[in-house]
Amino acid sequence: MEYHGIAFALGFVLDLMLGDPHGLPHPVRLIGALIALLEKKLLGVPARGTRRGQFRRGVWMAALVAAAATGTAALLLGGAYLLHPAAGVAAEAVMTYYLLAARSLKEESMAVYCRLREGDLPGARTAVSMIVGRDTQCLDSQGVIKAAVETVAENTSDGVIAPMLYTAFGGPVLGFLYKAVNTMDSMVGYQNERYLYFGRAAARLDDGLNYLPARVSAWLMIGAAFLGGKDFSGPGAYRIWKRDKRNHKSPNSAQTEAVCAGALGIRLAGDASYAGRRVEKPFIGDALRPPEASDIPRANRLMLFTAWMGELLCLASLALLAVL
Repeated sequence: MEYHGIAFALGFVLDLMLGDPHGLPHPVRLIGALIALLEKKLLGVPARGTRRGQFRRGVWMAALVAAAATGTAALLLGGAYLLHPAAGVAAEAVMTYYLLAARSLKEESMAVYCRLREGDLPGARTAVSMIVGRDTQCLDSQGVIKAAVETVAENTSDGVIAPMLYTAFGGPVLGFLYKAVNTMDSMVGYQNERYLYFGRAAARLDDGLNYLPARVSAWLMIGAAFLGGKDFSGPGAYRIWKRDKRNHKSPNSAQTEAVCAGALGIRLAGDASYAGRRVEKPFIGDALRPPEASDIPRANRLMLFTAWMGELLCLASLALLAVL
C-alpha cells in the first residue's frame, strides 16, 4: 500500500507536468487499435449478422478487450515489482500517468481558446472538432465555446476523476479496465444503425463503471466552485446540478456539465448536429450571461481544482486504509 500511494501521487504529478506524450506509443491508442481490429473481424464492413448476433459479438469484443488490457497491465506491473520495488513504483507511476488526462484536456481545449482570441473562428472550429463528436463546421463562436466547455466538464469525470478513483482503489489493472471500457464506448457505443446492437454491451458497461465516479466528480466540482474564487458560483453550481443533472440521455454525462454550467452562470447543451443529423437535447443551466471565450480557461481551472481535490481525497483514503 505504501508503494502504491507513492506511485499514485507520482503518476498524477507526471500527468500535470507532461500531458499526453505525443512522441511515444500510448496504451489507449493501442487499446483503440485492438478495438478497431476486433470490430472489423467481428462486425465487418458493412455490418453483418442479426441483431442478436451483433449483440453477442459485441459482448465478445468487450470481454476480449477488457481481458487484454487488464492482463497486460497485471503482467507488466507484477513483473516490475518482482524485479525490484523501485522498478515497480516507476512502472506503476508511468501507468497511472497514462491513465489520467488533466493536462491533455487543458491543452486541447485551450487550443480552441487561443484560436478564438486571435479571431480565427475556422481555426477554432477545427480545434474543437478534435475533442467533440458533434459537427463543428457551422458553429458560431458561442457554439464553439459551449462545445469546448462541455467537453472539459464531462471529461473532468471520464478523463480525470473516474480513472483516478479506479486506479487509487484497484491499481493500474482496474484503471486500465475502466480505460478499455471507456475507449470502447467512445468508438462503438453509438445508437446508430451500425453500432446500436454491437456496441450496446460496451455502452452499458461504461454507464455502469461511470455511475459512481460521475457523482463523486460532481460533488468534488461543487466543492471546487465554492472554494475556487470569484470566477465561480458555488450556490449556482449546486442549484443547477440538483435541477439539471439528468438532462442527458446518458445517466452520467449531465452530472459535471450541470455543475460547470451553474458555476459559470451560462447555459450549455441544447440541440446539436451529428453526422449531418440534428439531435434534440435539453439545455443545461441558465443563460445568466452569454458564453465568452474566457469561460474555457475558467472551466479548466475548475477541472484542475476538482482534480487536486480528488487526488488529495484518494491519498487521504489510502493513508486511512493503510492504518486500518
